[in-house]
Amino acid sequence: MLKKNRSMLLYFSMPIIKSAKKRVRVAKRNQAQNLKYKNAMKKAITAYYQEKNSKKKEKKLSQAFSAIDKAVKINLIHKNKAARLKSKLAKSPEKKIVQKRKTAKKVKKAKKK
Repeated sequence: MLKKNRSMLLYFSMPIIKSAKKRVRVAKRNQAQNLKYKNAMKKAITAYYQEKNSKKKEKKLSQAFSAIDKAVKINLIHKNKAARLKSKLAKSPEKKIVQKRKTAKKVKKAKKK
């Protein structure tokens, strides 16, 4: 029953006008292209996180930045999201973090009159 209704829905929603048919073809092609770039970006980011060697990790970071910038260039993601992703990658927990020293607070003594 569901399959029959779905096929009917597709039949009635198919474009009739020539330009609308072309829009469907173009949208399908663009969707495939966008998916390719988005997957490449995700793979570059995960490759960076999975890398253990520090020298290779720097190269993977560069590749991830490049993939993110390409996604912005073709308007796949917003530039603010790209900045957020790049910032998150740059300060990932694997990087060396300098710990702050705990210093004792100086207590000020009241002045005598």
